[in-house]
Amino acid sequence: MSSAVFRGGGRRRGRVRLAALGASLLGMFGAYFVATTGNAAAAEAVVSQGKPTTASSVEWEGTPASAATDGNTGTRWSSAFSAGQWIQVDLGSTMAVTRVNLNWENAYATAFTVQFSTNGTTFTNATNTLRGNVGAQNIPVTGSARYVRLNLTERALSIYGYSLWEFQVYADGTTTPPTTPPTTPPPGSAVLLSYNKPAVASSEQNDVNCNPCTANKAVDLDPATRWATSSTTGWVDPGWIYVDLGATAQISRVELQWDPAYATAYKIQVSPNASTWTDIYSTTTGKGFKEVLNVSGSGRYVRMYGTTRVGPYGYSLYDFNVYGTGGAPTTPPARPADPTFPATRLVFQDEFNDPAGTKPSTAKWTYDPGVPQNGEVQYYTENSNNAQMNGQGQLVIEARKETVNGRDYTSARMNTGNKFSFQYGRVEARIKVPKGNGLWPAFWMMGADFLTGRPWPYNGEVDIMEVLGRNTSEAYSTLHAPQYNGAGGYGQKYATVDLSQDFHVWAAEWDSKGIKFLLDGNQVFYASKATVEATRGPWIFDHPFYIILNLAVGGDFPGPIDASTPFPSRMLVDYVRVYQ
Repeated sequence: MSSAVFRGGGRRRGRVRLAALGASLLGMFGAYFVATTGNAAAAEAVVSQGKPTTASSVEWEGTPASAATDGNTGTRWSSAFSAGQWIQVDLGSTMAVTRVNLNWENAYATAFTVQFSTNGTTFTNATNTLRGNVGAQNIPVTGSARYVRLNLTERALSIYGYSLWEFQVYADGTTTPPTTPPTTPPPGSAVLLSYNKPAVASSEQNDVNCNPCTANKAVDLDPATRWATSSTTGWVDPGWIYVDLGATAQISRVELQWDPAYATAYKIQVSPNASTWTDIYSTTTGKGFKEVLNVSGSGRYVRMYGTTRVGPYGYSLYDFNVYGTGGAPTTPPARPADPTFPATRLVFQDEFNDPAGTKPSTAKWTYDPGVPQNGEVQYYTENSNNAQMNGQGQLVIEARKETVNGRDYTSARMNTGNKFSFQYGRVEARIKVPKGNGLWPAFWMMGADFLTGRPWPYNGEVDIMEVLGRNTSEAYSTLHAPQYNGAGGYGQKYATVDLSQDFHVWAAEWDSKGIKFLLDGNQVFYASKATVEATRGPWIFDHPFYIILNLAVGGDFPGPIDASTPFPSRMLVDYVRVYQ
């Protein structure tokens, strides 16, 4: 592993509108922690979508109560900036409610209850007091109700109100069949038709800023590559891309994952010959990010035809995926099955039980020497005094005040690259972090394709734990990708006990639907794939990653060291384990 592996940014924050609120996020882990796992029973159905929804208040006209029940993860309800608020949905008739699913923005509730009513006037609590969390939250409930209300009493962010991307209510039984047959194939029958098929575009960008951004990159199922219209010929309207499905197909769904250069007005068209086109979808209110379009049409060729751009640039798509029946589909590579949590099959472990002075196992770990990035002041060495076992069952990564290769401080960074990588499962480490201004311990993962030349952040980075020595009562868990990285990474800062006083277990539970981050068994952040695609950009975490441990000194994120910073400083790692 070369010294090119790097932290990839620094100042971690949540959503852009809350970027200045780093110090105010999350209180101590409370008694109201609620699990957010579990799958819907087979007989359950969403009964709240599109139903009349009201709230105690709205922040502004762009975030109405109805936005929480519209099925669009890119729209949200937000309240006025006070603690006592509510939002409720009228299901239309009394039903046997089984579950409430929430998708919170950073402005979530630290105390709330789910309430039921049959008349919209008298409500009873269906749950005890619960605590929310950023991202998805799954709440099993039991009882009959026509009206389901969230009674919100405490805020995570005291200067804002509450904000929900989605408020879904599930009930037993199936919905009434439609009176007219559906125009799209039944669920499960549509397949991906566009994967690796020939694609043609009005123009293609291939320069230092996008190399290459050719049409085929939109149909390769690689969410880190994209097609873009050419900058050399000028960003003009219209701009289009089409895919040849190989044979006539019945089209039922088109998925677009946009770059920020998206179309506000565009059409989806089909053709038998790539010459005569028929519209099957048209909009003048495109919103970018991920758009899933249920359509109906027949053709061999499918085209996105953009007529109005959101800004001065051209058009750009990470993914242009077409689903339906017929065609001549190419089967994409199989992905690993999702694990069932709690995962129990141990596939990697290092208990660090070797005698004192022993270096980490070279069968499992590679030292990563060199000069770091992000303004850090240490030199990462391969010396045993920077990384060795202490004879008490722990790895010691030690930052020292000593001059090596022109740097006045040393430390260690080690990774499992080219020795162990994995896709999906639970990865965990038990760690005791050091305290001191400028210290920056981390437990994280990098996409394994970084080792074969894909640049950061296109490979993906998963920061399971970062702690800043200047305040060891806070920690960070963050994702980095092309559209959200560095200071704009998608993640969470959370307050807790003083982490330097004892060992704590950080873990990530990862599957094809998202990544759950945990500290000592408590969920501190959930990154939902669907939410990220709908609000931030492509999800690039469905491929193998490897593990990294390091202790940095100084830098843009932790700030400088000073006379009070202790040297040597030690990050202790009791174990690292991966389960699938």
